[in-house]
Amino acid sequence: MEAGTLETAFSQHRRMLWSVCYRLTGDGAESEDLVQETFRRAVETPPKDTSRPLGPWLVQVATRLGIDSLRRRQTRSYRGPWLPSPVEDLELGTFEPSPEARYGELESATFAFLLALEVLTADQRAVLVLRDVLDFSVSEVAETTGLSEANVRVTHHRARKAMEPYDADRCVVDAELIAKNAQALERMGALLAAGDMQGVTALLCDDAVSLNDGNGEFLAAGSPIVGGAKVAKFYVKVQKLRVDDTRASFRVGMVNGLPAIIAVYPGATGGLAPRAVFRLDVDSSGLVRQIHVIAATPKLAGIQWQVDAAP
Repeated sequence: MEAGTLETAFSQHRRMLWSVCYRLTGDGAESEDLVQETFRRAVETPPKDTSRPLGPWLVQVATRLGIDSLRRRQTRSYRGPWLPSPVEDLELGTFEPSPEARYGELESATFAFLLALEVLTADQRAVLVLRDVLDFSVSEVAETTGLSEANVRVTHHRARKAMEPYDADRCVVDAELIAKNAQALERMGALLAAGDMQGVTALLCDDAVSLNDGNGEFLAAGSPIVGGAKVAKFYVKVQKLRVDDTRASFRVGMVNGLPAIIAVYPGATGGLAPRAVFRLDVDSSGLVRQIHVIAATPKLAGIQWQVDAAP
């Protein structure tokens, strides 16, 4: 394949391919590697039928690589809770979603959606993303994944069945949800800075859950923390450990469709993470039901770390 053709294809399809891989794996850095591998294969073993558009062939290669990557991850051990890679909205890969797609472009990149996908097998996840996010036909999904059309239909049915808990309370990003999220995030930060455990507890649902992804690299809760009172106690305690880091800096960024705190702690010691993303999800009343802290270094490649110094 000519260099000019590949260069044009890379320019046209790179972000779309990254979008597919990210929704398949939930890992931004891994998705970038998969895109690079896709184009490496295009150079070394290009499609035989050059009369057909290159885009669908690239999606096929990227999808199958993504399925293999997801299968490997699902068999590897991970230290503590696993969370998707946070990605700032400006860096999220884009594509042209169909208005008929079940899940929109932004919804399908939210933490709520990506975590819901974790219950699926690799094939189920690929079929669901292709059918319900990219709005591929059954025949297109079959060609892309290598499954038979009958298998695609069965796999899709099972995937949708497994997604029913998510569908009952979908995370559809709109101005109201962003405002509720931002308000809760600001309030949480102020209460933690004041060491107000009672106030933090009141902001949390009774069954609130906190997940901390440090993968053993930094001090972090090794299992989910469940219950508003327990979650509040944990974060007030962590805040006390951070209180002497006078060079700490913070900014609020739009991460995976919703506001998040992007924090840098230059004075981090004792195994505390020097950088982290702090995000949360709220219920319909604005109470916090999920808190996610991502500190594992490989997960943070999709974040811009230039932040304003704290006053």
